Amino acid sequence: MDHIIYTAMSGASATASRQAVLANNLANATTNGFRAEMMSFRAVPVQGDGAKTRVFSLEATAGYVDTPGPVQRTGRNLDAMPQGNAWFAVQALDGTEAYTRAGTFEVTAQGQLLNDKGQTVLSDGGAPIDVPPDSEVTLGSDGTVSVRTGDQPAVQLARLKLVTPEAGTRLQRGADGLFRTPDGEPLQSDANARIQTGAVEGSNVNAIESMVSIIDAARSFEHQMRLLQTAESDDKSASQLLSVTA
Repeated sequence: MDHIIYTAMSGASATASRQAVLANNLANATTNGFRAEMMSFRAVPVQGDGAKTRVFSLEATAGYVDTPGPVQRTGRNLDAMPQGNAWFAVQALDGTEAYTRAGTFEVTAQGQLLNDKGQTVLSDGGAPIDVPPDSEVTLGSDGTVSVRTGDQPAVQLARLKLVTPEAGTRLQRGADGLFRTPDGEPLQSDANARIQTGAVEGSNVNAIESMVSIIDAARSFEHQMRLLQTAESDDKSASQLLSVTA
């Protein structure tokens, strides 16, 4: 069988994976705190007889675009945007501590502070934050959570756990869309981290760039499919010639 089939298949598979990542980015162009995912590939020469002209496309380490998204002002008391490289700590559905840039919070009927994905927001002590009933909640620039009940003075209830990864430590995105440390260990709370209240961070996905990349990936995929069709046509022609000479 012609070796071109394997190399074209490798390229088509890599292009299909790239299309899936780009489509997911485009779908999250309006998701608060979303970081655009990147997919990278490397060319690996095929070892074997003949000239070293064939390569396979193999997936390399995937990452994400680390630039902050745009500021979207809401004026809402329970909306916040982490400053710099700070992240909010939440409890994922599997019970582990994870991190997100999305800062749209709400208080449930049971008085628990959650984000808009239903994940428990953690305090700097790593515990859930319970809000007294019929209380007005406000956030401070240092992440403090204050509550006011009726005409009573506001009191500090807790402080959001804000973390800042050290230089050289890059968080990894999980299948649930949350970020964790490479070893899975929780980060220490950063007392110097700050937030901007009344605003949230928008997605850092460039919708136009993603759309152009999707079109480019689609054309590349079509090219790989044409190579497979060419290989099939050549194989049929060779079989016909061999049958005639036989």
